[in-house]
Amino acid sequence: MTKETPVQPQFLVDLPVPDGYGIYTFPDDLHRAHQTHTQQLAARHRAMDHCVLEVTAPHARVPYYVEVRTPTGRPVLVIEPHHDDFVLSASGAFLTHPRPLTVVTVFTRSRSVHPALEATYADVDTVSELRDREGAAALAPFAARRHLLGHKDAEPPYKPYDPELLDRVTEELRRIAALHPDAELLAPAAVTRHPDHLLVHEAAVRLGCTWFWEDLAFWATYALAGCDQQLFRTRTGATMRPELVDITDVVLDKVTVLRMHGSQMHPARKMYRPIRHAFTTSADLVDGPGLYAERFYRTEDPTC
Repeated sequence: MTKETPVQPQFLVDLPVPDGYGIYTFPDDLHRAHQTHTQQLAARHRAMDHCVLEVTAPHARVPYYVEVRTPTGRPVLVIEPHHDDFVLSASGAFLTHPRPLTVVTVFTRSRSVHPALEATYADVDTVSELRDREGAAALAPFAARRHLLGHKDAEPPYKPYDPELLDRVTEELRRIAALHPDAELLAPAAVTRHPDHLLVHEAAVRLGCTWFWEDLAFWATYALAGCDQQLFRTRTGATMRPELVDITDVVLDKVTVLRMHGSQMHPARKMYRPIRHAFTTSADLVDGPGLYAERFYRTEDPTC
């Protein structure tokens, strides 16, 4: 990340630690901490504090509150495979260091929801419309512009992506990137084996992207699993240089934007998993004792 002045918290809520005894209690501890955080922001919103934005989760129809960010610095063109990928993996860094964002979502046609909700959202059109609203709600605190490419996501059992689709997506992204010549590109590192992530990563590389997030997913079989990590290291070798961003001061706001994606992460207390991973990631911080961090990668020439 560039050296913008990070957002400073306006009040303090004791953050839970998912270690020791907390390994058992962390989901509920985080849920309670987030409730307290939300109540404090709601009180400010009722007091007509214009620095606090109300956002409503499209599935649960529950209002939440988050401090308004003022983006500064060089614009960023974010390329995400699905509506929740930026929020899962990189939102904390941009809540901490707000920059002007344009988010391109490639696979916006879907019938993927949490199994408990499949009877409620039973077809592609219904799911796609819901996920579009979830994406808009989650990106509202970032004042992000959005582009939706309209491709259908992959469904299990997963297979390698279609090379012709990669070519089409690359050209669509190239046209959008041409409209943002000053923007820095950001895309998934494709730590996950998901074919949509692998395709979007390759398309971004073709466009000259050199900055990537460690892509996570709610299910532990993607990105958090040891086999995914091993395959990622095998694919990338020494070409990816990791860098960490401390998100401790905004981790409860990250929970808020995760809550917008209730069709994927259900029930709400289950959204602890990306935050638990951020705690694990923070062990590699070298510039401070932060409790939570996100990992990014910069490409690096292994011959240098």
